[in-house]
Amino acid sequence: MTRREPGPLRVLGVDPGLTRCGIAVVDVAPNRTATLVGVTVVGTGAEQSLDRRLLAIDEAVNEWLDRHSPDHVAVERMFAQHNTPTVMGTAQASGVAIAAAARRGIPVALHTPSEIKAAVTGSGTAGKEQVTAMVTRILRLGEPPRPADAADALALAITHAWRGGLMGRGLETGNLTSPQRASSFPTAAGSPGARGSSATAAQRAWLAAEQRSRGAGGSQGWGGGSRT
Repeated sequence: MTRREPGPLRVLGVDPGLTRCGIAVVDVAPNRTATLVGVTVVGTGAEQSLDRRLLAIDEAVNEWLDRHSPDHVAVERMFAQHNTPTVMGTAQASGVAIAAAARRGIPVALHTPSEIKAAVTGSGTAGKEQVTAMVTRILRLGEPPRPADAADALALAITHAWRGGLMGRGLETGNLTSPQRASSFPTAAGSPGARGSSATAAQRAWLAAEQRSRGAGGSQGWGGGSRT
């Protein structure tokens, strides 16, 4: 895989699901300006066997990793107490994406839906339409990305890049063991820099959401339909 020349931080975001799996690539400059590179949604029907559905996701993720050579991969971390089949399908799709990135030595991070919503909208309880509207604005798009899974994948990639810049260190990888790389952003380490004037209101809200999530069990996913 050919590596790109040094430049903006490139993040590939994966909004996992068997029926609809959003894949997005975003470039984020040191000043946190985000630019769309590409986005797609991979779909398979419930009538197909599980192995064929996972293979379709695997082929798509690998194609996008090879085509865009991201610096980091971000995958949604899903929490749910109900609808076990949906959670299982999401977990299986997530594993495919994580393994594809690990095979290439690309760091992987997981982000909860509440963290993503807070990062792009300023509220950890924002609805899908709010997330889509803010992603459209952040990326300076002429029209909202559709379907919602595309917007979710874009929001995930943006969140991941902004999170690394705010914290002034390598991006967190949760409980994964993927190798960390130094942040591409020049932010000073520690919370004072993170809370300085360079942080937007949405980014400060994300920090608060992250602190709350450490003491809670997480969210119950984006809501609004099954992705299995």
